[in-house]
Amino acid sequence: MSRARWLAEELGPPLAGVVGLIAIWAIVAAVTDSAAIPSPSVVWSAFLDGIRDGSLPDAAIKTLIRLAFSFVVAVVSGTALGLALALNGFARRAIRPIVVALQITPFVAWVPLAVIWFGATERAVVFVAIVGSFPSMALATLQAIRQVPPLYERAGRTLGARGWSLYRKVIVPAALPGVMAGLQQAWGFAWKALMAGELIVAAAHAGLGHLLDPRRGASVPTLFAALAVIVVIGVAVDYLLFGQLDRRIRRRRGLLVET
Repeated sequence: MSRARWLAEELGPPLAGVVGLIAIWAIVAAVTDSAAIPSPSVVWSAFLDGIRDGSLPDAAIKTLIRLAFSFVVAVVSGTALGLALALNGFARRAIRPIVVALQITPFVAWVPLAVIWFGATERAVVFVAIVGSFPSMALATLQAIRQVPPLYERAGRTLGARGWSLYRKVIVPAALPGVMAGLQQAWGFAWKALMAGELIVAAAHAGLGHLLDPRRGASVPTLFAALAVIVVIGVAVDYLLFGQLDRRIRRRRGLLVET
C-alpha cells in the first residue's frame, strides 16, 4: 500500500467527520444567531488570539507536563496492582472491590479531599488525575491476565517455564492486547480527571482546564477555543499514539487484516 493511500484511508474518514461537524456547527450558529453559540470563524479568531498572546501554548504545555507525570504513575501502579491481584486469589477477593469502588467514584468527588490533603497546589491536581485513572489500569490488567486461555499456561509449563518466567514469557505477552485496551481507557480517565482538577483547583493556573473556568470572565469564543484544544489533544494522543500501538500489536498477532 502506498503512503498516499495509507494516509487517505487513515485520515480521510476522521477529517470527513470533523468537516461535517464544523458544517453542522456553522449552520446551528447561523440559525440561532446567539452569542452563546459563536460561529467556527469567530472561535478560530479567538484561537489565533490565544496563540499570539501565548495563553494557549503555555496552558497546553503546563497541562501536558502534569498529565505525563500522573499518567506514568497511574500506569505503573495500576499495572503492578493488577498483576499482584492476578497472582493472589485472596488479595484479589479482598482488594478488587475497593479498586472497583475507586473506579466508579466521580473524578470531582476527589477534588475537595485533594485540596484538604495537599492544599490548593499542583499536588492536588496531580493526585486527582492519578486516582482517577489508576483503578481502570489495575482492573484492565487483572482482567486481561485472567482471560488468557489456560492452555497457554499449560503449554508454557510443559516447555519448562515456571514462576515469574512463566508470566514474563507466556502470560503477560498473551494478555498484552487487553492491557493495551486498559492503557487507552486509563489515558481517557487521566485526561478527564486532570481537566476536572485544573478547572476546580485555583492553584492550577495556566492549565487548559483553568482556561474553562467561567470565573475568569473569558468570552464564549475563548472558552470554545480552549475546549477545542482539549479535544484535539485528547483525540490526537489517543489516535496517533495508542491507536498506532494497538494496530501494531494486533498486526503482530495476525488480528489485523491488511488490504
